[in-house]
Amino acid sequence: MAPERPTAESLPREPMARLLAVMAWLRDRQHGCPWDVDQTFRTIAPYTIEEAYEVADAIERDDLGALKEELGDLLLQVVYHAQMAHETGAFGFADVATAIADKMVDRHPHVFGDARVATAEAQTVSWEARKAAERAAKPAGSEPAGALDGVARALPALLRAEKIQKRAARVGFDWKQTGPVIDKIEEELGELRAELAAGDVDQVRLSDELGDVLFAVANLARHCRIDPEAALRATNDKFERRFRHIERRLAEVGRKPADATLEEMEALWQEAKTRV
Repeated sequence: MAPERPTAESLPREPMARLLAVMAWLRDRQHGCPWDVDQTFRTIAPYTIEEAYEVADAIERDDLGALKEELGDLLLQVVYHAQMAHETGAFGFADVATAIADKMVDRHPHVFGDARVATAEAQTVSWEARKAAERAAKPAGSEPAGALDGVARALPALLRAEKIQKRAARVGFDWKQTGPVIDKIEEELGELRAELAAGDVDQVRLSDELGDVLFAVANLARHCRIDPEAALRATNDKFERRFRHIERRLAEVGRKPADATLEEMEALWQEAKTRV
């Protein structure tokens, strides 16, 4: 006999059990949602990334109401992937929760054991050492374990650059001061200028040179102990505020940016810098 169609009242009341049941029914081949039934790990992955960014956005805006909602959306993504894995017999949500709890216990021996960690910095060193040991202990593939193993390719490029550089620095491949890093940025800019000055610009080479500049700038941010993603987000917001000022000032006289000259907009930009 086929299971009866669920109702809000028939679902479990305990929050986590209710969420798991909701997702199981959404994926049910007979009673579920056709869109949810059709999804795969690959098609859902972009939504997972998007929800993580929306969590970060709510935090940036200091909006706790939005944060509660966005955390729920992100939790749904975890439940979604776990449900799809459960359907294949690979693992379920309980396995995911158990694995992360066990990992946290193992990586915090100063909390759940007799080890002693004096500072947050010392804990970071200990944490990274344990992660490195875990990577080294995984079954060997065709190549020996490397310092850069495990840095996800799906990370935003700027964040991945920072993580790659940190990994390389741990084994000594790094400058000790910011001076050589700035010199490297100037070197890469010089190569970019040379490429732009070429008679017939090759877009592949140009992209390669621009990538080198961005990588070097990410390295400078790391040396300055500045999160490059956060710094760029702040600059994006600043640009948006100032450009909106230009739009408002032009609207006051019945105009739009497309109607103004670059010189007029630059003057309003300088004005915006003193106000927003």
